[in-house]
Amino acid sequence: MGILNVTPDSFSDGGKFYSIDDALRQAEKYIEEGADILDIGGESTRPNSARVAKEEEIRRVAPVIEAIVKRFDVPVSIDTSKAEVAEKAVESGAEIINDISGLRFDGQIAEVAARQKTGLILMHLRGTYETMHKLAPVKNIMREVSDSFRRSVEKAKSFGVKPEQIALDVGIGFSKTFEQNLELIAKLDKLIKEFPEGPMLVGASRKSFVGKITGGVLPIERINGSLASAAIAVWNGANIVRVHDVKATIETLKTVQAIKNER
Repeated sequence: MGILNVTPDSFSDGGKFYSIDDALRQAEKYIEEGADILDIGGESTRPNSARVAKEEEIRRVAPVIEAIVKRFDVPVSIDTSKAEVAEKAVESGAEIINDISGLRFDGQIAEVAARQKTGLILMHLRGTYETMHKLAPVKNIMREVSDSFRRSVEKAKSFGVKPEQIALDVGIGFSKTFEQNLELIAKLDKLIKEFPEGPMLVGASRKSFVGKITGGVLPIERINGSLASAAIAVWNGANIVRVHDVKATIETLKTVQAIKNER
């Protein structure tokens, strides 16, 4: 899953793909490099970011999604936690709704997914949009993520979302300590055993925990740590990785899979 943020302030690529032409060029690059899904986001979720009004978020994402689906044959995911944005994005051609809040911020996203028969990615986080990066850590992050997944899945099903529509995301970098981010990737196979019905997604690309490990480098310089994180996540069973560096990640994961096939 290639990350395409049409925002002025995302932590790694804010402002780079703000215009439709720039977004199309990046989409084409990702597709040529082998991306299976393009994830379009119109609201930054970096620490200290400000909430974007739904009208502005729609203005950012809808034309880009329309342009991409008109030009390319690749599934598009809308990264949003607002039902009205999700609805407009699906009308524009998105096939997957990627909700970082796991239906905590707006449960009606599940209604949109059920009615429109889209994929639905449910990510783990704690708190509100304003507090999700500021909460005191829980003691047992594996139990917390597991319990949260169960609540999110049950809520989705209560709106009529079918199990085969749902994917889960452990939410690396959201409401978690440095050590907890590492633990979730290291023990991902345990969560997958608990939730075998749908795909598991990991989005560790250029996150701050990678920067901490690699000496405080800037997000754009975190590729090696990001590749290592993706490799271990896939080794431990991840089905989808959400990344900025598509070509390098695919080459890394081909190597991982070749080795894993010989186990």
